Amino acid sequence: QVQVVESGGGLVQTGGSLTVSCAPSGRIDSIVAMAWYRQAPGKQQREFVATMSASGTTNYPDSVKGRFTISKDNANNTVYLQMNNLKPEDTAVFYCAVNVAGRWYWGQGTQVTVYS
Repeated sequence: QVQVVESGGGLVQTGGSLTVSCAPSGRIDSIVAMAWYRQAPGKQQREFVATMSASGTTNYPDSVKGRFTISKDNANNTVYLQMNNLKPEDTAVFYCAVNVAGRWYWGQGTQVTVYS
């Protein structure tokens, strides 16, 4: 079993920065990739935000490229999402997902609210 726990969400003013964290635990010896998604209020689908492969390759959509950075602490498999120059439209529940041996495991999400 794999457990995924996010932390670090909160309130931040427009233009500010925030870092959210993700700590997977359990049988995580074969992590293939880690990713962040978000679900904005009133939207049914989660939006891809960032991903990092086991080799360290990262990918971002245009909406966050240059503002968001995904990184990983290899010592404890914790993955971070550093978010800069936040905008009100970044308000969402942010979810971490971890791919272990081909299967995705999701956390419960952490709320990020950006106010004007």
